[in-house]
Amino acid sequence: MASSETMTAWLQAHTDLDIFPEKILYRLARKVKEQTVAANRRLILEDTLPEAVYILRRGHLESYHTSLVDPAQAVSLLPGAVLHLFDILLDRPTSQTIITLTDCDFWVVDKQDLLRIAGQYPEMNRIVSQKLSQDLAQVSQQLADEQERQALIRPYLIPKINRGIVGVSRYAKRLREQLKAAAQTRDSVLIFGEPGLEKDNAASLIHFGSAGRREPMVKINCNTLQLSGADLFGRVGGKPGLLEAVGEGTVLLNNIQDLPQALCPQLKQLLETQTYFPVQRDGKAVEPRQNKARLIFTSEQIQPELDGLIAHRIKMPPLRVSKADLGAQVEYYISLITKEQGISKRQVTPEALRRLQSYNFPGNVVELQSLVERAIAQSSPNEDLTAEIFWAAQDRQQRFRLNLLNANPWLRRFLRSPWWPTRINYGIVLPLFIFVVIILFVGPQQRSQNFALNLFWAWWWPLILIGFPFVGRLWCSVCPFMICGELLQKLSLWLVPRQLQRWPRQQAEQWGGWFLFGLFALIFLWEELWNLEDTAYLSSCLLLLITAGAVICSQIFERRFWCRYLCPIGGMNGLFAKLSMTELRAQQGTCSAECSTYQCYKGGPEKGEGQETDGCPLYSHPAQLEDNRDCVLCMTCLQACPHRSVEFNLRPPGIELWTTHTPRIYEVALLLLLLGGIFLHRLPELQIWLGIDLHLQQFSAHLLVSVVVLGMVAAIPLLTHTILCRFSPNLKPRPFQELAYGYLPLVLGGSLAHYLRLGLTEAGQILPVTWATFGFSGSGLPIWVAHPAVVSFLQGSTLLFSVSLTWILTQKIARQPITVLLPQHMTSLGLGFCLWSIIVGM
Repeated sequence: MASSETMTAWLQAHTDLDIFPEKILYRLARKVKEQTVAANRRLILEDTLPEAVYILRRGHLESYHTSLVDPAQAVSLLPGAVLHLFDILLDRPTSQTIITLTDCDFWVVDKQDLLRIAGQYPEMNRIVSQKLSQDLAQVSQQLADEQERQALIRPYLIPKINRGIVGVSRYAKRLREQLKAAAQTRDSVLIFGEPGLEKDNAASLIHFGSAGRREPMVKINCNTLQLSGADLFGRVGGKPGLLEAVGEGTVLLNNIQDLPQALCPQLKQLLETQTYFPVQRDGKAVEPRQNKARLIFTSEQIQPELDGLIAHRIKMPPLRVSKADLGAQVEYYISLITKEQGISKRQVTPEALRRLQSYNFPGNVVELQSLVERAIAQSSPNEDLTAEIFWAAQDRQQRFRLNLLNANPWLRRFLRSPWWPTRINYGIVLPLFIFVVIILFVGPQQRSQNFALNLFWAWWWPLILIGFPFVGRLWCSVCPFMICGELLQKLSLWLVPRQLQRWPRQQAEQWGGWFLFGLFALIFLWEELWNLEDTAYLSSCLLLLITAGAVICSQIFERRFWCRYLCPIGGMNGLFAKLSMTELRAQQGTCSAECSTYQCYKGGPEKGEGQETDGCPLYSHPAQLEDNRDCVLCMTCLQACPHRSVEFNLRPPGIELWTTHTPRIYEVALLLLLLGGIFLHRLPELQIWLGIDLHLQQFSAHLLVSVVVLGMVAAIPLLTHTILCRFSPNLKPRPFQELAYGYLPLVLGGSLAHYLRLGLTEAGQILPVTWATFGFSGSGLPIWVAHPAVVSFLQGSTLLFSVSLTWILTQKIARQPITVLLPQHMTSLGLGFCLWSIIVGM
């Protein structure tokens, strides 16, 4: 063992005992004993009274304090550490557990020896008290400084990561690799991309993925920085700036493109030299301060002035280029939201996912998350998220709209009253429909003697065709087919309570249109081959067959599945409704910001001015409607809405066809079938015009000719477009699936021109025909019949007007020079001329 003088000198030079006079250290040195403790041994347990003072001569110790609240933080102790001196003198238990990490050599002074020395030298306790007071003051100052620092960074603190980078596309993989590479260093980073990409979240992924993840991370928006830069750089003699307060943490400067120009030179100096100058009020020179914080910048575009100054540049891909990841992102957000709200996880239908994938998401992932939250909020428990409740906020043109409900308050009152459509349906339409069907069966079979047949062919067809450009699918809201279906549905559920099936949306979207196309083709052939226009019981059978389809679907599926996907009349109505000058829509901002019940779609009890309803019969939300195809104007949404969001707008006719319209191949097929049907209705006139005998007396020949007429007429527009694409590829015409809708006015006008003859010659004979139906002579009753010249004039005017509208609509849809569309214009003119020849000329 070394001499007491040598030990005293070592204690003065290498320990904290230098606060004591040499004479006290000498007495301590004389009482020292040497002790060796092996590695991984506990020297003392916290909250126990120490029995000796330990002075570490060689080795490595670790001390820690356990807590039920905070994790234990270990502190390393090196040679020269003095243990338990103050604890023994103050007679208090030790606050730390101490273990040996290596073999350690100690100088040990027993507790009793230390207390005797303290009794002989009273100044020892005084020195200890002074030392404790100094330490306490120092700790208090450090605590105050830390509290000030925490108060400074707290408003800007980023506590955690919001989300990860989801997806397996090459964009997602590359982004993850770039963020991981940036996290391995402390170099500056620029993250740039479009709004809504959560670039600040990507910055937090870098920080919390780095070795300095335990240090604080703050975010400050550049447009809120003071022009002096004091909040970032601090003031001389004043509060420190964020750079100093963060220490070795991370400072995120959000939207660097908004940085005040006055701060640009200081920012460049910071990046170049990692130094900065705090703000000085009197303009005196100050010493630069060293920056320890890591810098991350976000921007909506790359910053050329920072080229060469930033080590990492990361471009965030917009959502529209990484649609392969959309499904995974939707699932991720659903998991987060349902877990947060404590509800069951929802599934997204393929139709809804396809709808989202067709949307460009100008708001990127922020908009996507908002859509998911809104879809979950409006869906029922255990209900799949469908396209109807999972819509993207469309940027539809709102110009040239007039809300008729605001302009005419009486109209709003009527459409919200019990009369529309309930009392009209069950008090007027249904009894009249039953009466008409009975009369068609038991009454005279010729149209000239049966008022029901007259109503169906001479009144209903012309009026509904005239109504399409004005009120779209209004007829469907009072359609007797679905009234029967809904009535029997309620009756069967009362007799046999059960859960109706949900709609097979994916299969219905894929095949429903072709099903109604086939039904309409059969109706055309049946009408032509069996002369339905002049055979009452067959017309009644047609009505009953369509009603049977509605009734059967209503017994299986909820709401109006037949009307939306399978009804042939509904398919035609939905097609022609696209030309309407009115529309039912809703204010998307109101729906997404104020509505949380979505009763217009789901149904629900009375709320505010919103009435109790069963929800939209077609499962359409008015805020996501893009065209009139899926709205029957039943006004259920208007009656249910408590926020006055629903609008019934006057608009330019057919505007959706060149703005928000989505073409569908089965709709194009139905359109061409309806075009062929006009020629089929005029088959006798067609053969006279062509000068050939088609032998229509034979059934097989009549059937073959009918099919050929339907097919050939439908093929003419397609053939024209095929020739145009083949021989004029440089003109780059739009796809036929889009341009075919340009023929829609011609099809509607041609159909109306055909039925005008019945409407203007036979509809006015309704009174004598009604008397004849019941076996009376109505020879003295008044009739209203238009002159043949008037009929021909109106038919010709309708066709000319239809051809003109076809040209205009085609130009609006295509948005191409007239030279590109000249072949289609000539085709529509040729078809119009043919219709003129067989309808007006004959």
